[in-house]
Amino acid sequence: MSVDQANVRRIARLARIAVRDDELPHLAQELNAMLAFVEELNAVDLGNAEPMTSVLPMQMKMRQDVVGDHAGPEIVTGNAPISEDHFFLVPKVIE
Repeated sequence: MSVDQANVRRIARLARIAVRDDELPHLAQELNAMLAFVEELNAVDLGNAEPMTSVLPMQMKMRQDVVGDHAGPEIVTGNAPISEDHFFLVPKVIE
């Protein structure tokens, strides 16, 4: 795919970026270079590559999923400036 000056102008308008006419050739060249690099990356064979979340192999730290005592409504709402029937009261923000 090749980007011409008309495409650059349209992309700039969609992105709401002000671009002067004298900047269009340079930006078209930059975008074409980026697209060429992406095309090079598409040529890499990743068929045997495993997906990874980090460069270093590591295991996620897991905790036991057990039911325990919860704090209770009195403790949870205890520090609230205003509460009623175990609910937080907040100022009305929508009329």
